[in-house]
Amino acid sequence: MGFPDWHPRAVRVHTTVTALNNRVYALDARTGRLIWRYERSLPEKIPLCCGRVNRGVAALGNKVFLATLDAHVLALDAKTGSIVWEVKAADYRKGETFTLAPLAVKDKIMVGVSGGDFGNRGFIDAYEAESGKLAWRFYTVPGPGEPGNETWERDSWKTGGGPAWLTGTYDPELNLIYWGTGNPGSALYGENRKGDNLYTNCVVALDVDTGKLKWYFQFTPHDVHDWDAIQIPMLLDLNFGGKPRKLLVEANRNGFFYVLDRANGQFLLAKQFAHLTWAKGINAGGRPILLPDTDPTPEGKYICPGAWGGTNWMSPSYSPQTGLFYVAAREQCDIFTSSDRPYEEGAGFFGSTANPPPKQKEKDWGALRAIDPLNGDIRWEFNLYSAPFGGVLSTAGGLVFGGDMEGYLIALNAQTGEHLWHFQTGSSIYAAPITYALDGKEYLAIPSGGAVLAFALPDDAIARKISSKE
Repeated sequence: MGFPDWHPRAVRVHTTVTALNNRVYALDARTGRLIWRYERSLPEKIPLCCGRVNRGVAALGNKVFLATLDAHVLALDAKTGSIVWEVKAADYRKGETFTLAPLAVKDKIMVGVSGGDFGNRGFIDAYEAESGKLAWRFYTVPGPGEPGNETWERDSWKTGGGPAWLTGTYDPELNLIYWGTGNPGSALYGENRKGDNLYTNCVVALDVDTGKLKWYFQFTPHDVHDWDAIQIPMLLDLNFGGKPRKLLVEANRNGFFYVLDRANGQFLLAKQFAHLTWAKGINAGGRPILLPDTDPTPEGKYICPGAWGGTNWMSPSYSPQTGLFYVAAREQCDIFTSSDRPYEEGAGFFGSTANPPPKQKEKDWGALRAIDPLNGDIRWEFNLYSAPFGGVLSTAGGLVFGGDMEGYLIALNAQTGEHLWHFQTGSSIYAAPITYALDGKEYLAIPSGGAVLAFALPDDAIARKISSKE
């Protein structure tokens, strides 16, 4: 399955997984037996920044939904895998693709486009789940006459980027989705797009029914380090500052952990969670307090975190039992070297390069970190040999699971970070584990390499646990 940074999806008694080139597999969730398979016939040449990846499917009713590398959105029959409907959303020849898992909300299926590194204008779409009809589209880069367009120099908005390439989060009470947006174009050179470049590097709150913008918060204005803000927003209802608040918390790629009021976007807190050299903090209004001389230069500028960020697409987790937020943190810096490369349709629009220092001088590393969302303090960390790309799962049983680039699935005590056990999967882990229950039995599943591995307690262990409670 190549580069498995997707997450399995439990659908009734099926587990539905995806693989490279938009292959979808429905597996028996108890045994792993193949039930059906869908494989898309893709064009031979698709401009892609980061491989032929797919991060999963959505499920609603009797359908499974897939967004494809050739810029289509599909509904598949959950029982058979046959196509129910299919719509073309964008032009893959320009680098407009889909790599995310769709989000099913009410009667709609929502997707965000990839391809911002090709200078494409980002968007988030909502489709009617029954028919595939487009319900609304929100552009992440505003056009002339729209609020925010003044943050772009001249016509730079036309190649402004702002992809929405990771799945957002839904609040049914507020009827809002929260979606992260990526870097502007060009990704690593900002002289051709002076200004804050809204709504790139933001979380946007959109009305589910209309797609209208309710509020936004920009983490990294005028980003020149490729710090997409596509990290998955976590929604928490907590007492914050002495009163109940509806919170949105996020460990951002720029190295800061943020707390916002998700009802109105008010900035509440930011604190560093990974090593950084570009800012000395965040001011009271939520803007970074920049350190001098941190933009890329022709000679090369050493900046932390590197272009892969202090974290990335990896799913975080939160435990109501411990009150802690868990994130896979990356400790890797890059040398950013600038050059003004012109835009060309269908070609990478980076403008500069970002490369790590030689490994013999500086080795990347990482950690699973537990953060208190009420103050941003790091409660504990479990160090990893290499900077990770695998996500995190916390469970009601007081456990935290994560994976590393050395192929280990790791189980930790959620309260203390104590190592409990680990399993060598045989391949680097790029995804997050999931847990699900069938027939009174709990399973843990993780994709790794060309396989999905599932774990469960043996039946006699479950019986012993039940009898001990009686």
